This record gives sequence, structure tokens and C-alpha cells, in this order.
Amino acid sequence: MQKLLRWALAFLALLACSVAHAQPSDWQAQVEREAAQLDRLHTLIVTHQGEELLALDLRGQGLDTPVNIKSLSKTVLAALVGMGIKNDVLEGTNQPVVETLGNRVPASATEGIERITLGHLLSLQAGLQRTSGANYGPWVASNNWVSHVLTRPFVDEPGGRMLYSSGSSHLLSAALTESAGRSTLSLAREWLGKPLDIDIPPWDQDPQGVYFGGNNMLLSPSDLVKVGELYRNNGRVGDQQLLPENWVNESWNARGESAFTDDPYGYGWFLRPMAGEMGYYGRGFGGQVLYVVPTLELTVVMTSDPAPPSPGSRYLRQQFQLIEDHIIPALP
Repeated sequence: MQKLLRWALAFLALLACSVAHAQPSDWQAQVEREAAQLDRLHTLIVTHQGEELLALDLRGQGLDTPVNIKSLSKTVLAALVGMGIKNDVLEGTNQPVVETLGNRVPASATEGIERITLGHLLSLQAGLQRTSGANYGPWVASNNWVSHVLTRPFVDEPGGRMLYSSGSSHLLSAALTESAGRSTLSLAREWLGKPLDIDIPPWDQDPQGVYFGGNNMLLSPSDLVKVGELYRNNGRVGDQQLLPENWVNESWNARGESAFTDDPYGYGWFLRPMAGEMGYYGRGFGGQVLYVVPTLELTVVMTSDPAPPSPGSRYLRQQFQLIEDHIIPALP
């Protein structure tokens, strides 16, 4: 009878434990309530020490469904450039971009274009007139996006001000394509997709077939977490070193500064501390966010409605407030 009683008590304890784990904790419920107040927010995933703490699909978009991550693509493209250097497709960040582009450089290229390096493009410090903002429409309507960028006038010195420009990022995609003799999509699937088990669908291409560098990539929220974890783990996945040894440190080294948020910028990543800890984030139009805090072993992904009009910096601040006020304080 005593043995039977012990079994019964053990079973009840196990059942109670299972029920407890099935119910959301107070902080999870609080985060879900706060997240639901952000009308544009589609998904939210929080991982700590590589373990998923919270995964919300607020609008039925699907956590494993690829979505347009807009300019968060620049963060992913920066990883591909690092992999290109590690795989000897590119020489390094000091390599002049004209050396990587072959006959894609037009005869009418702006004088001094040879001073622009891959590093300048990664940190958006090429010095050329921007192709974002008011100049975006004419650029993507042109018959040769690479030539269009390379014929823009200099408005600053290479390595000077951060000039947010998707044209600079597009040159990196063209550099990978020309130097490898393969599309950026093919390289992304081999270098990033296979080792991280990420699904990378085709996305927009320019008139010459170069995949859009720094915009309109399609990745699922769950796969974005894997990109964040790659950086949080210093470029390693298991026993594989996918990125150059010092690439993450270089990427998170402040170079320019955003004219819109004042946040410093490295190679595809902005720098922004929260709750006294330094964090790093990539962002895309409409509220696509990947945020990593290495010291807290935290990775957060948010995807949002990408349709215009842009909610701007106010919505970004609301997203960061959700992280700082409700997610970070609840970490184990």
C-alpha cells in the first residue's frame, strides 16, 4: 500500500509539473499583452542561452514562414561578405570594390571610385550620394543598378559620414556574384542555409540578375533567430567556424552613426545598449528587428507589417521598450 501511495504521489507531482509548464508564466503573459498593443507587430521570439523562452505569432503570419525582412537584409548580407572572405572569394574589408566587380564598373564611373573599399560599403561610409530616401525610386527604375550607384557624385570622403544607402549594400551583392561566379542566392544557400538549416527563397534581382543587396530578402522569424545566434556565438555553429575569427568583433565595432537614431553602426549592425548592457541590432523598414545582447545570452526577433507608411523611429523605440522593460528583467 505504501509503495502504491508513493507511486500515486509521484504521478500527481509529475502531473502538476506538466500543467505548470503548460501554462504561460506571469512574465510571458505580460509580454504577450504588451506585444499585442503594438498593432504592426506580427511575431516575437525570445531565446536565452540558445533556448526558446517565448514565441508569439500575433497575427497568424507563421513563425516558420519566410517574410520580407526589408533592410534587415543588410545584416544578413554582411554575414555573407564575412563568409566570402573566409572562403577566399573576397580578399578582405580593405579590398577596393572595383577589383571585385570586373567589367560591371562603367566607363563613366565617378572619379575616385577606386578609393571605396568593401569595408566602406559594409559600414555605409562609401561617400557617394545616397540611393535611399528620395533617390530610391530613380535608382531601382534605372536599367543598371550597379552602374547607377557607381556614377553617383561624392558627397563625403570614403570612410566619412554614415550615408544610409541600399545602393552601397547592392554593390556588395554584385561583388560576391562577380567574384564567385555564382549568384548571391546560391552562395547564401550554401554558406548560410545549409549549416544553419535555413530556408532561403529567391528574392528581388536587378536588371542584370544580381540579387538585391540589402533589401527584400525573405527569411522566417525562426531562421532570423539562427542568424542572431550565429553572431552571439562568435560566428560558430557547433564545431564549425562559419565567419572569420574576428568578424563579429569587427561587425560590432562602431564606425559611422545613424542620422535617424544617432545609434553607431558597424558592419550591418547598429549598436544600442539596454538595461546597462551593450546590444547590437539589425533593422528593416516597418519594424523588422534582430537584437542580440551577448552578455545576457539573449537574442530577440520581431517581424512587423512591412507595408507603408513607415512607423519610423517611434515604433522602433516601442519595440526596444518592450525588450528593456519586460523581457530583459525577466531573464533567468
